[in-house]
Amino acid sequence: MYRLALLALALLALLVAIGGAAPRPARAAVVRDFVLGTSAQGRPIQVVQVGDGPRKIVVVGNTHGGPEANTYRLTLGLSEHFRANPEQVPPGVRLYFIPTINPDGLAIGWRFDAAGVDLNRNMNTNLDSCPENDWRTTVQGAYGLVADTGGPFADSQLEARLIRSFLWDASGAIFLHSNAGLVFPAACEHPPSIAMAEAYARGADYSYSRFWPLYNITGGMHDWAGSLGIAAITPELVSGDDPELPQNLAGLQAVLAEAEALPLPADGLVANLSVPAPIYRYWRALGGEERFGPPLEPARVTAAGITQSFRNARITLRNAQRDTPYYVQVEALGVGTMQALAYGGAAALVPTENAELGRSFPETGHTLKAAFLDFWERGGGVDVYGLPLSKEFEARAADGQRRIVQYLERAVLAYYPEDGGVRLEPLGARELAVEQLTAPLAPQMVR
Repeated sequence: MYRLALLALALLALLVAIGGAAPRPARAAVVRDFVLGTSAQGRPIQVVQVGDGPRKIVVVGNTHGGPEANTYRLTLGLSEHFRANPEQVPPGVRLYFIPTINPDGLAIGWRFDAAGVDLNRNMNTNLDSCPENDWRTTVQGAYGLVADTGGPFADSQLEARLIRSFLWDASGAIFLHSNAGLVFPAACEHPPSIAMAEAYARGADYSYSRFWPLYNITGGMHDWAGSLGIAAITPELVSGDDPELPQNLAGLQAVLAEAEALPLPADGLVANLSVPAPIYRYWRALGGEERFGPPLEPARVTAAGITQSFRNARITLRNAQRDTPYYVQVEALGVGTMQALAYGGAAALVPTENAELGRSFPETGHTLKAAFLDFWERGGGVDVYGLPLSKEFEARAADGQRRIVQYLERAVLAYYPEDGGVRLEPLGARELAVEQLTAPLAPQMVR
């Protein structure tokens, strides 16, 4: 037995000497299906992931409902091809397919979402340096027809906010449409978008166009993504019926062959502090310094992910929530502030007697009204600010003035009658100060 063991060891040594290290078992490809969220009418928005590399590339299929149903069938075909051939996804890439971001429009059979809004005119494209593509309510659509289908405000629609949240950590995004037989990149000069569009056009044998040539697109998903540094393109199928799977598979494979050239999400630099890329994109897209204030400290790595304090909020990335709408979120500091207030004079706050109609939330029994409701809706609603925890009160705000305020799960709102605006109270600064004062190693004042 001992001699057999020696013989086996000698044979293994010989194999290593001839062929290098002993072969390792091939790593199983990551292939998974999940639901990103549901549409306004409750239909699931399905996602297929293939691969788990650091560069996230997202293929978004049907956005324009029934008239472009061939893009839905195309994205299903692409996802099934890579599901069956996961080795074709480079190891540095994780590839996602969303067959439709507009399942309501697909079911209804029209271009718009359930509320009659064109989702590809609803994104906040005011972040780049190209004013001609800025979001607006009155838009040009199919065949250049002008209509008020851009939505009541930028990112107003649930489906637009879902795709926005899914792209915080993306390197590339491909938005499939029909029908013109060409590929164009994000409108503002963004070299990664241009390079990706050129590669896709070569592979698919479609024409390449620097811009959409027929009319002006405002609030487009590709322009929103490009403004945040995501390589973003729009391939337009030749036909309005045929999914053109072979051509678009070749186009996508051409992009994957050059995927290493796609930039990873870049950190931002604000007030001389580095802000991790997904948090920076979230902060910038949802209002930036005007809304959340500047960062007050370097980002902290925690067991759950990354967190960083800004003047008016603390924004956190949770690794366990990756690929969900809650990957990056404002922390629920309003809850703690409300609890602290309960022991520090909440009874002295005088409720206002404003009977103006608003939106009631049975979960907490409170209502948002007028300027507060408008601020809440336009700023991201429950996903960003949470639910209201109090009525409106008159109290001393952070600027020392007595103002109407209202507590939410993730924010405290204050009304400024001098300009009719609403601003966030500095909860991030407050939380950071409390932590510093209560830290075990904090120097104690001796009197």
